[in-house]
Amino acid sequence: MISGSILSGEIDSKKLIIEFDKSNVDYVHLDIMDGKFTENKTWTFNEIKKLCDLTSKKLDTHLMVKKPIKYIKDYALLNNEYITFHLECDEDILNVINVIKNYGIKVGISIKPDTDINKIFPYLTYIDLVLIMGVTPGKSGQEFMEESLDKIKLLRDKINEIGRSIIISVDGGINENNAKDCIDAGADMLVSASYLHKDIKNNVNVLKNMF
Repeated sequence: MISGSILSGEIDSKKLIIEFDKSNVDYVHLDIMDGKFTENKTWTFNEIKKLCDLTSKKLDTHLMVKKPIKYIKDYALLNNEYITFHLECDEDILNVINVIKNYGIKVGISIKPDTDINKIFPYLTYIDLVLIMGVTPGKSGQEFMEESLDKIKLLRDKINEIGRSIIISVDGGINENNAKDCIDAGADMLVSASYLHKDIKNNVNVLKNMF
């Protein structure tokens, strides 16, 4: 699966989301930033809603925020398949999981590159997706950290061990040169921004054909 990412720093966000809507991308990935958990800050919710009205694609929302609960009520109104928050947030993890589930939306947890993958294992019983960051959250155009492949492999082994169907998503620096490595390590979903934006229609298909 491919999730096409748009970022608030993009001048042509409207154009991008329309192009994603016409492509074979599986999801549109929204990066929501509060300027505290990350250096950058995202659009307002009203701006996001106007963008999302331009696509019929399911959304894959990534809350890069310190306090995700106050964001969930608004974003649950959108066409989300997944809402993902960070293990490193300032709120009780199980409580955030339950709040998202109460809206009938699938739950994801993301981890930063420097977070031990083992820390997410206790929550695998409760969630539907794990988002492994291959770059430091908040900035587009960074290079993929190769050590993330080891995390993907360890996570895939653990998910297989417990026998649950949990999506492994990878975000950050994904392109035609490293996508297959992520898939071979166990990734089910690839999130890409910069690479896809160069030629959305073609590059979505390039990545999809690697699965």
